[in-house]
Amino acid sequence: MTHQQLPNNWEEREKLRNKGQFWTPEWVAKAMVLYTAKDTSLIFDPAAGRGAFFDAILKINPSINYYGIDIDKKVLQDVIYQRNDCLVEIRDFLINPPHQNFKAIVANPPYIRHHRIDAKIKEFLQELFIKITGFKIDGRAGYHIYFFVQALNLLDNYGKLAFIMPADTCEGIFSQKLWDWITKNYCLECVVTFDENATPFPNVDTNAMVFFIKKSAPIKNIKWIKVNQSNSDELLNFVESDFQNEDYQNYSTLEIKNRELKEALSTGLSRPKQHHCDFKYHLHDFATVTRGIATGANDFFFLTKKQVEELQIPPEFLKLAIGRTKDVKGDKITMDDISILQEKNRPTILLCVDNNNIPESVANYLKKGENSGLPNRPLIKQRKCWYRMEYRKVPPILFAYLGRRNSRFIKNEAGVVPLTSFLCVYPIFSDEIYIMNLWQALNDPDTIENLKLVGKSYGSGAIKVEPRNLNRVPIPEHIVEKYNLNLHQKPQKCTNKIQQLALF
Repeated sequence: MTHQQLPNNWEEREKLRNKGQFWTPEWVAKAMVLYTAKDTSLIFDPAAGRGAFFDAILKINPSINYYGIDIDKKVLQDVIYQRNDCLVEIRDFLINPPHQNFKAIVANPPYIRHHRIDAKIKEFLQELFIKITGFKIDGRAGYHIYFFVQALNLLDNYGKLAFIMPADTCEGIFSQKLWDWITKNYCLECVVTFDENATPFPNVDTNAMVFFIKKSAPIKNIKWIKVNQSNSDELLNFVESDFQNEDYQNYSTLEIKNRELKEALSTGLSRPKQHHCDFKYHLHDFATVTRGIATGANDFFFLTKKQVEELQIPPEFLKLAIGRTKDVKGDKITMDDISILQEKNRPTILLCVDNNNIPESVANYLKKGENSGLPNRPLIKQRKCWYRMEYRKVPPILFAYLGRRNSRFIKNEAGVVPLTSFLCVYPIFSDEIYIMNLWQALNDPDTIENLKLVGKSYGSGAIKVEPRNLNRVPIPEHIVEKYNLNLHQKPQKCTNKIQQLALF
């Protein structure tokens, strides 16, 4: 299966996600193989899949032997593996790796996010990681991270490794310690990123990167590449030059930069070099940020207007809420928007039971939740009272957690509380003019551009920003001045507070 043949059917895509199988296109696989193929007679692939890298070996240098392993018996029955010049095995690379080191390793490891990894398997993987690196990795690391570290551990002296992985490899909460360890023990020669129009996996919601690493003394400077056009031979040609072709003007599809390793790690390997890193202002100078409400069971706690009426739940147990970013069309949310959602029978009302005087209608509904096992759900069972909802003051500004639209900051004119698809932005002053100015400043293109400095990048230009990182998004000085954000005294108390809004 090639990258063009990825299934559009949801169920089939879910099967791929559970196995982490996304096939590498030929133009990328050939460049990766070429890097590892020099000075070796054998290339090892710990995630063989449909044979993209073996096929690349046959096209580049068929005299090189191929050794591949995979846990999927079906893919190893493909015609390409029915040759005498390859060895493939059903084998789990993490649980039962080969008992030898390799001069050449190439892979597209399984991309399985942390929440899809079984708890016992995750415990084993974290112990394995500690054994190899000497330190513990955050539990939010995906399956591919453990593959990466295991492969580095099996790399022979002066051996070469080429891995294609998602950008969260160098953007996750674990990335700084991971890459400090890698770059102190290995030589990171080159990093390849891809423009969204040149992504190797156009139907997959991830932003791919390629890492070329050698087991030798670390170096202080690396090559950093951005590929702007797919299916070009220029990446292959640059790899063939051992990254030494300095006439970068000859490459029309590649942006090639020489970067200091220290700077690249500080900025983030997935991000271009920043020429104005010493920003004077950040969002935390003007606001605080927290995540939206985690209900633990949206299907139970997040209700439609029709459900509320049928259940006869009194208004004092309800709050207006917003749950999906797609339910907010523009950069404002108003009561008119809420009314439209209610007409479409979309959930807009959050059940908030926070007292002991519970009427019969609410008690009956909570009983249904108990009978369906809600108190045993992972998040809910951590509460002292399983149905008691988190509290959030109504935020004047919302931020779309995973944004694809240009306007990511939303003015909350409806007075809703957000669920976890949004972040809550609370300006340091409650003055309406100040809130308006901050909202405009945050939506200014120059500020939006800086989101990529603190967020995780995904496919199709999507950026995911965690609360602690949104606090750090730089706001350019000229934007601060333009919108009068740098106030030296607290404005007068606002007299136009968001009014208490009726639910119906």
